[in-house]
Amino acid sequence: MWALTCNGTRAVGELNDILTHLQPTLGPLAHAPAELAGGITNRNFRVTLGDSEYVLRRPGKDTALLGIDRESERLASESAASLGVAPAVAMTFEDCLVTRFVAGRPLQAAELRDHVEEIARALRRFHDSGTRLPTRFCVPELLQRYAAIVHERGGELPDVYAQAHAAAERIAAALPACEPCPCHNDLLAANIIRRESDGRLMIVDWEYAGMGDRRFDLGNLSINNDFDPATDERLLTAYHGEQPSEQRRAALRLMRVLSDAREAAWGVVQASVSELSFDFDGYASEHFARLRTAIAEPRFGEWLAAAG
Repeated sequence: MWALTCNGTRAVGELNDILTHLQPTLGPLAHAPAELAGGITNRNFRVTLGDSEYVLRRPGKDTALLGIDRESERLASESAASLGVAPAVAMTFEDCLVTRFVAGRPLQAAELRDHVEEIARALRRFHDSGTRLPTRFCVPELLQRYAAIVHERGGELPDVYAQAHAAAERIAAALPACEPCPCHNDLLAANIIRRESDGRLMIVDWEYAGMGDRRFDLGNLSINNDFDPATDERLLTAYHGEQPSEQRRAALRLMRVLSDAREAAWGVVQASVSELSFDFDGYASEHFARLRTAIAEPRFGEWLAAAG
């Protein structure tokens, strides 16, 4: 699922209070925890308690500033697990979430494109689950909040930030209103794993879950995994159970742009608040560049018109 990287003795000391709380319910610690590589918001540990293996997520610094609500994460994780599309939640302790360890590996984007129908159907089940989450997910509002955080910390926004925010506002205004539903909102390839036991795909990392626009999940999945138009067509067909209309195609293209606006802004605010070793500025620049290319195309105006 992730690579093991951490010195076990140091991990035991770092997690001592949490493990002390977990052991009466989940069983005694069998051996030293191991840190799992790959996270760029939190730190994750693989721990064996009693006869079972778990993943313990320890939130990074100031993750609430990113729009993360740990209660929404727990509720979304539990709902997705009940639908068979996510690992089971074992326990929570303060802001830490403990889930069952699933032996498997993240899919590469190219592999994911071969299984787009399975992911589309899993997302549709979650969106239609009726789960109510206490957090609202709206990209223009998120960009405004991120900008305020950067200013409060004495940072400066890149010039392109205002352009991204304006594009997000235009997209939100152009799209017809959609009843909010529970959404994942972070569908990177690394958050979709193939379970070794049966080959089933599982969606992990529900920390950005909130009540939002189901179309964003589709656009976020598409752009993050480099879907081409043919794969987008398969995605929409599998999700809706019918051939997509021009309106749905246009909405998907716009949500791809909205996803880049969110990812770029996330990189900017993370550069101000995170203590993790990661090139957040480079991450932001990559997504800003792709967004600017998309909105410079004549088709951007066509998508805005067709989506409405």
